[in-house]
Amino acid sequence: MAIFDTLAAARDMEAAGMDRKTAEAVAMAIRNGQGDLATKADLERAVNRMPLAQIVVAGALFAALKVF
Repeated sequence: MAIFDTLAAARDMEAAGMDRKTAEAVAMAIRNGQGDLATKADLERAVNRMPLAQIVVAGALFAALKVF
C-alpha cells in the first residue's frame, strides 16, 4: 500500500488556502481512514483462492453495480 504523506498533504491544503489546523486534521483523518483498504495484490490473492463459481458470481455482481 502506498504511504500517505500527511505533511505533504497538509502543506498542499494550506497552500490552497486552508488554515493549518484544519489542513492537518483533514490529512490525519485521511491517513487514519486508510487502515482497511485492500491493495491490488490483496485482491489478486483473494481471487486466486476463490473457486471459479464464486468468481463468476462476484464478477456478475460487480458488473451489475458498475464497480469495474
